[in-house]
Amino acid sequence: MVFEHGNDMLLVDAGLMFPSADHPSVDIVIPDFSYIRENVSRLRGILLTHGHEDHIGALPFLLRDVKVPVYGTKFTLGLVEYRLQESNIKADLREIHPRERFSLTDTLSVEPIRVAHSMPDAVGFALGTPEGTVVHTGDFKIDETPIDGERTDLARLSELADEGVLCLFSDSTNAEVTNDTPSEKTVEDCFERIFAQAPGRVIVSMFASHLLRVQHLLTLSHRLGRRVVLLGRSMQRNVELAQRLGTLKVPEGLFISAEESSSLPQKRVTVVCTGAQAEPRAGLSQLLASDGRAVQLVRGDTVILSARPIPGNERAVTGLIDALLERGALLHYSALDPSVHVSGHASRNQQRRVVETVRPKHFVPIHGELHQLMAHGELARRAGVEEILLSRDGDVLGFKSGKGQTIGRVPAGRIFASRNSGLPVDFETLEDRSLLNLTGVVAAAVVIERGSLRLVSGPHLSARGLTPGEDGHLGKVAQQARVLLEEVSVARRGDESFIRAQLMRAVREAFKKEFGRKLTVVPLVVYL
Repeated sequence: MVFEHGNDMLLVDAGLMFPSADHPSVDIVIPDFSYIRENVSRLRGILLTHGHEDHIGALPFLLRDVKVPVYGTKFTLGLVEYRLQESNIKADLREIHPRERFSLTDTLSVEPIRVAHSMPDAVGFALGTPEGTVVHTGDFKIDETPIDGERTDLARLSELADEGVLCLFSDSTNAEVTNDTPSEKTVEDCFERIFAQAPGRVIVSMFASHLLRVQHLLTLSHRLGRRVVLLGRSMQRNVELAQRLGTLKVPEGLFISAEESSSLPQKRVTVVCTGAQAEPRAGLSQLLASDGRAVQLVRGDTVILSARPIPGNERAVTGLIDALLERGALLHYSALDPSVHVSGHASRNQQRRVVETVRPKHFVPIHGELHQLMAHGELARRAGVEEILLSRDGDVLGFKSGKGQTIGRVPAGRIFASRNSGLPVDFETLEDRSLLNLTGVVAAAVVIERGSLRLVSGPHLSARGLTPGEDGHLGKVAQQARVLLEEVSVARRGDESFIRAQLMRAVREAFKKEFGRKLTVVPLVVYL
């Protein structure tokens, strides 16, 4: 999200998304930064609310060629620094602290405000502008008993309300959830109960970013005389970083390797791993693999999936649950025991509490799908907000003399890319890949004599993704396609692009005549 005043511009967060199954061979989805790059001379800094990938993951793609200060809390910057080192990018990282206001420009000031979330060291921002104060909550929840003791700073939000808030931009993720988002203490109590009943090893699979929950697992395991194995590259990396920065308190000698754990009684081992979303290379998948690893899932292991399926990922998680049960795991997951996980986002009642605390003149719902944004906007209206501004990607909101409205649009959108190269994947390529996945593909080659332009041989067909019956009849398809090709005049056979198109058409038509469906054809013309 971009905020501007006069000749000054700042960016709040720069995250990425992960593609759906409809986007084959795409690793990540990043924002279209063209507006930022076109106005880079006015960009004064980047403010980060917290360290989740959907808030910091696109920074390497922006900071490759945009050099501006990046402001974040200590742990958030630690995660950013690691991401940038992976891409061999150096940046000006500046640590900020809640309630410590600083000036970004002569007309823009910034005050970080502590918020509770499922990631340590999260903040929102109060932006001071000549038109008034703007509050951006970032992702938040209201947790009266957070594990790290860091509550959402409602007291400071109330003070800002007394001074007057022009506009509140607030997290809409759970705008349709009527039940209060439970405290992380709920999960803490649930883990205590499950560990007490576990006959042997306990395996907890969760997001590697949920380090507050990891802290409780470490404390609980230490108290019960269990040693802890970390599985999954991101889990190991995040825990190491959090330990180094003082975010995690780890008792001496608590961690052991997977190999060392095999020599201990199962009752004395806890495994904390990634993979609750059925990611194929994550820690939990390693436990399920039958490849001779030092730690493998065995009958009687207690397994906790401490996460809810990401929307669109339900089928994969269901398959994971069945695989765990088939291996004899004593399984706890959210459908059977909701207390194994709680959301990091405020539900409707908590969202309303923030709106009523801030008492803004204008309200803009953010961080949600359209139906969630609309639900949050209606909630704010019922809470007494005068003006609700519903905006989509690319909309420009303007505030002047205390009045806000949509005043235009700028280029915005999503770019599908490879994580390693960062190179974009265009929609035409995505459509081609989808066709290949859906229909199968046939490579078709013909040989033409250069002088006489005589059709020497072919089409020669080689296929992937066909049924055995279809594959067995490719010879017949080739014969029919040759008949169509021989109808092409000799003069036109010297036009390679034309004959390539005709080859593709001939094979497709012959295949459709034989099997009643279309096929993707890759044509190759060889002149001898």
